[in-house]
Amino acid sequence: MEHNLNKHISGRFNEELENVRNHVLSMGGLVEQQLNLALDAVNSADADKARKVSENDYKVNAMEVNIDEECTRIIAKRQPAASDLRLVVAIAKTIADLERIGDEAERIARVALDSFTKDQQDLLLNIDNMGRQVSRMLHDVLDAFARMDVQKAFEVHKEDAKVDREYEALTRQIMTYMMEDPRSIPKIMDLIWSVRSLERIGDRCQNIAEYVIYFVNGKDIRHTSQEDIEKSL
Repeated sequence: MEHNLNKHISGRFNEELENVRNHVLSMGGLVEQQLNLALDAVNSADADKARKVSENDYKVNAMEVNIDEECTRIIAKRQPAASDLRLVVAIAKTIADLERIGDEAERIARVALDSFTKDQQDLLLNIDNMGRQVSRMLHDVLDAFARMDVQKAFEVHKEDAKVDREYEALTRQIMTYMMEDPRSIPKIMDLIWSVRSLERIGDRCQNIAEYVIYFVNGKDIRHTSQEDIEKSL
């Protein structure tokens, strides 16, 4: 289901909300670019790409601040109610999660600054597979937000369970490696933190999916089982 914003809002107010929503999508595009660049940096052990991710993080932070100020102005000026207020709330929450995804991408990129043995490269390959899964999740939830598509948001919401399973499997694999080679522990800890960052990005994507559903249906589905969510949709 796609939601038509124009059903609820019109005129200048509509333009303001469309404008801020477009800014969110621009921020989302930048965050998605940051995550993919970080994954590329790790996969190719490219320190220059890793540094570029770090250098660009300030842009993500600045966009969050600017959009948050736009939301504050809209609330103060328009005093929105009902679905209009839900949209502003959903936007404010979404940009907070996007900013944190940007932070996690920067942490992942730092792994590219290390050098790894052949055995450790195999671990990196598995991390890259999980990373691409999370990257698709981010892309899909931004698409759901762009179209306010509840069904697509719900599909993303369900994907987080797969990411959690992948996180648990990878963590066990890395822990086993460290036990077999204790000297590797300091370096391998960076891999553990990068896997943890990917798991957190999955959580953030699930949050954004919840905000889409909250805006369209007016239902807060946090801490609700998948079965109950599906019934409510």
